[in-house]
Amino acid sequence: MAKMKIQKIGFIGGGNMASSLISGLIASGHSPQQIWVSDINPDTLKSLASTLNVNTTTGNDAVINEVDVVVLAVKPQILSSVAKSTAASIQKRKPLVVSIAAGISQHSLSLWLGADTAIVRCMPNTPALVLTGATALHANAKVTAEQRDLAENIMRSVGIAHWVEDESEIDAVTAVSGSGPAYFFLLMEAMEKAALELGLNEATARLLVQQTALGAAKIALESSESPELLRKRVTSPGGTTQQAIETFEQGGFTKLVSKALHAARDRSVEMSRQSENS
Repeated sequence: MAKMKIQKIGFIGGGNMASSLISGLIASGHSPQQIWVSDINPDTLKSLASTLNVNTTTGNDAVINEVDVVVLAVKPQILSSVAKSTAASIQKRKPLVVSIAAGISQHSLSLWLGADTAIVRCMPNTPALVLTGATALHANAKVTAEQRDLAENIMRSVGIAHWVEDESEIDAVTAVSGSGPAYFFLLMEAMEKAALELGLNEATARLLVQQTALGAAKIALESSESPELLRKRVTSPGGTTQQAIETFEQGGFTKLVSKALHAARDRSVEMSRQSENS
């Protein structure tokens, strides 16, 4: 990707995800003095200013008036009011708007901010907090090629970034990677409980489960083979792993996972529809 000129980036909302993105940007070489953050919590702003040396303010319009891209990093339930209150400044300045709010469609954002607003909708996940996130992005027709690169660079600062062709795919992304960390935590939680039942102490159980999860993910990332093939490679016929896998499948594991992801996708669609009616 071609090296871009320095861009001024603003964050409306200074919570955990915004803080992670800012940290990632600075770690990748972006100057803290080119970053602005607004938040209603003075303690949040004080912490960001002292730890990351970025520009802070309680005024959203003050951020918008300084930057080339505005990252909307507030909770979905208040995004409508925040967007409507900043629409005039957005229309005047015409920055790229990047939204990381789950379940808020580009259509809703356009209604709140103005039809000619350049918008990139993103679905990051919580591993972005430790710079191993997975983010899907979709741009509306107003976004330029340079703005696409800028949005991608921001999200790549905390992990991988992948463009989807249709905005509706974001609902599936939400079900897979957006909510996905919780699924793995649930499996880890269940394995820990079972390990305790098998006689291991809590510290040993947790360490073994965590390291095993890390190791399995690392193998999967570094291998060109499918998860199915990787599973078969560690499942000896008649052995302990086969006994466990068969027990999982007898309990409907694969079908249950499918049902859960469909439920998450459907909820994401429902949330988008609700936002459009707000």
